[in-house]
Amino acid sequence: MLKDQDRIFTNLYGMHDRSLAGARKRGHWDGTAGFLAQGRDWLVEQVKASGLRGRGGAGFPTGLKWSFMPKQSDGRPCYLVINADESEPGTCKDREIMRHDPHTLIEGALIAAFAMGANAAYIYIRGEYIREREALQAAIDEAYDAGLIGKNACKSGYDFDLYLHHGAGAYICGEETALLESLEGKKGMPRMKPPFPAGSGLYGCPTTVNNVESIAVVPTILRRGASWFAGIGRPNNAGTKLFAISGHVNNPCVVEEAMSIPLRELLERHCGGVRGGWGNLKAVIPGGSSVPMLNAAQCDEALMDFDWLREQRSGLGTAAVIVMDQSTDIIKAIWRLSKFYKHESCGQCTPCREGTGWMMRIMDRLVRGEAEIEEIDMLMSVTKQVEGHTICALGDAAAWPIQGLIRQFRDEIEDRIKARKTGRTGAMAAE
Repeated sequence: MLKDQDRIFTNLYGMHDRSLAGARKRGHWDGTAGFLAQGRDWLVEQVKASGLRGRGGAGFPTGLKWSFMPKQSDGRPCYLVINADESEPGTCKDREIMRHDPHTLIEGALIAAFAMGANAAYIYIRGEYIREREALQAAIDEAYDAGLIGKNACKSGYDFDLYLHHGAGAYICGEETALLESLEGKKGMPRMKPPFPAGSGLYGCPTTVNNVESIAVVPTILRRGASWFAGIGRPNNAGTKLFAISGHVNNPCVVEEAMSIPLRELLERHCGGVRGGWGNLKAVIPGGSSVPMLNAAQCDEALMDFDWLREQRSGLGTAAVIVMDQSTDIIKAIWRLSKFYKHESCGQCTPCREGTGWMMRIMDRLVRGEAEIEEIDMLMSVTKQVEGHTICALGDAAAWPIQGLIRQFRDEIEDRIKARKTGRTGAMAAE
């Protein structure tokens, strides 16, 4: 369990003043110039030593990602891009940072940009986040007025500009290269890699794309020390993490907790437990809609970190925990996700463009029990033809929830098909 004094986001619920004065009172922007004075290499080493892994879903080591940026400029400018396009169904953690604790992000942006030799950073914010954009822009204006960013940021001799760019509500623009295309004013479609953004990103210049939470925790890691952050959670799964818990719990919430916390403890301590008690639990999607679900037996011993969930053929993703109790029509729930991914596919890759529609139409029939038993295996084979065969991970994101459904609840799908054939109504879908 995370102690209160170890919380990084001290205004997650907006109980305190989110302005610069309020942020300073809570210890932000304290000694920032001193961190910059330590130099780029020291900053990257500290982030590496802290064990911070990207909070956007992939869990790639953040310090390592920063170190890919060129040490010497070849004449091109470098850019930091912050991915605030939080469009994964179930995920709403970055929204709370931008809405209530925006200065953690702005200070982190300055430090991260300096560490990578970038004089400009862009925050790409989700199209639907109107109020969050206003709060964040007000905080950016305050930071400029106070001389914390802009010319000679924090009196460090370093010039740093921060721009806020509003998306238009496309899920695909959360993929880092599609986000860069969108920032450049083009259609949001993922790019082929290589070249990776660190070699040729925004406007063909070296660029690093990081998640909001990954950037916002950096100043506190530097203030408290890398070993403090590394000491929370299991090895290789370090630090504190924002969990967004929704679905069939008594109190849905966003909470900052230690990595590797048992799922049951997370739900019972912060959410008042599963609706109808732990025994009423059916399944949990542990990391946003694109990761395969866990069944109730797995949930008993689930640890909320990257490695444990990967071993269970699922993932921590964005740590958006979607809880489903026994009343859930699980087939219909996954059908709804497949409908979402079909709608959001950009259409660039044939397996994804065609496969997402295929998967949704088979799911459509499975919900109503109108399919044949053989179609379950056919659906599984379609997911395998999509997974791993696309430029970006949207194809995987569309395939994984369905694979999880078939692995965990195949008997329920078969029951529904048989019930349809024999005219029993007990196993039929909820209309």
